[in-house]
Amino acid sequence: MPVSIKPVNPKAACCQNHFMAAVFALFFMAFSMSASALEALPIDPNYTVPSDLSGIHFYLITVDVGDMVYDNFGHTALRVYDENTDTDTVYNWGVFDISGGVVDFSYHFFKGIMRYRLETHAPAQEFNSYRSQQRTVWQDQINLSNPQKEILLRRLHWNMQPENVVYDYLYFMDNCTTRVRDYLDEATGGRLAANSGAITSQTYRDQVQAHYASVPVIGFSLDILMNSNIDQPISQWQEMFLPLSLRRQLAQLPSDLAEQGQRLPLLSDSQVIMEFPPPRIETDPYQIASVILLAPLFFLLLMLKRIPMSYFATHSRLGLKAPGLNFRVLGLLGLLTGLFSGIYGTLMLGGWFISEHLDLHHNINLLLFWPTDLLGVIVGLYWLLACKPWPMTHNHKPFINYYLLAHIIGMLVFAVLAALDMSQQAIIDIALYVVPGFLLYTVLIWLVGFETARPRNMFL
Repeated sequence: MPVSIKPVNPKAACCQNHFMAAVFALFFMAFSMSASALEALPIDPNYTVPSDLSGIHFYLITVDVGDMVYDNFGHTALRVYDENTDTDTVYNWGVFDISGGVVDFSYHFFKGIMRYRLETHAPAQEFNSYRSQQRTVWQDQINLSNPQKEILLRRLHWNMQPENVVYDYLYFMDNCTTRVRDYLDEATGGRLAANSGAITSQTYRDQVQAHYASVPVIGFSLDILMNSNIDQPISQWQEMFLPLSLRRQLAQLPSDLAEQGQRLPLLSDSQVIMEFPPPRIETDPYQIASVILLAPLFFLLLMLKRIPMSYFATHSRLGLKAPGLNFRVLGLLGLLTGLFSGIYGTLMLGGWFISEHLDLHHNINLLLFWPTDLLGVIVGLYWLLACKPWPMTHNHKPFINYYLLAHIIGMLVFAVLAALDMSQQAIIDIALYVVPGFLLYTVLIWLVGFETARPRNMFL
């Protein structure tokens, strides 16, 4: 989530994929309930620790959320100032390579292959990027003892080695914020993990929904694409995958340093480097989806008419008044539902079998959204252009009837599971706001959207 700041050469500096929107923002990430995943720090005999560690100062850089898809969770970095050499460096774990192109990067991202790297930049370069994005930046001094500084310096030196600079990015478990979290936990002898075991009232889904409130389409899509893996309450330690949560938790810890007989806090000398208003919260995407589905459907229900019996129809059936208008409305709904349902279904089913993102597997929303619904785009175009029902042959009629019946059964099962709270996945919002309109639409097109084609020769 943490997002970085700027492209460096062909690389884009960010801890979250810039192309999430292109693949419906995609697809989320390996799940972890563990604490620190750091291996023991090897001692490099070729690395010389600065002789005057009191002249080295560490700062936590916390960047607020932005108004773009890729920066809605903020960013974390470490700043190191060495008085001895007058060097000032920002360590940024949010750089990835897109030199292979957008399609190649997006495909590997979908499969769960995300290679990020650590790079160092001058503070002015970093801050200018945040300023251009109009994102608030906080800086806090980290009060570490000299032995703790040595551990952190050795870890940063280890991380900068060519064999260690690249890492496998895992959305909740290993990103630019968790890297800082784990390194500070290591430097303080596990104090951060020891004080962060309490379970919160939040889940990963709650955090995703809250941080994408300014981008409704993305928040809505992610809520559908993510499965039950992200619906368990998380600990304070896990919650520190978020930059602001890490900063808040660190601010509550005491350091090993003392002044005038009182221990200093771990974070002090807080500064607001730059300040901008936060992104505006948009309308609830579920309310939008409900209105988009139900408003035209209620209008079409008022336009229903009964078609009398004829030689070709042995029983009366329903049709639409003013077909030149109403079948265009039905066609637009067909394009919308077919496109979204088909794409969601394709991503969920494809992710289950192809992606290493465990949060894309075994998704109960596949009861509602099917990859084959993309065929509905063709039918919707026919309604839109021809302004009449889709002609069915006698061979196609059973398939269409069974397909629509199966869709209705799937929706009813989904609604029952949500009403009885029988699913480990959080689906109540989808059941309340999406299922009613989707179900009514399916029943309506079954009644008025198809008719049996007349034979060319009535005597055959």
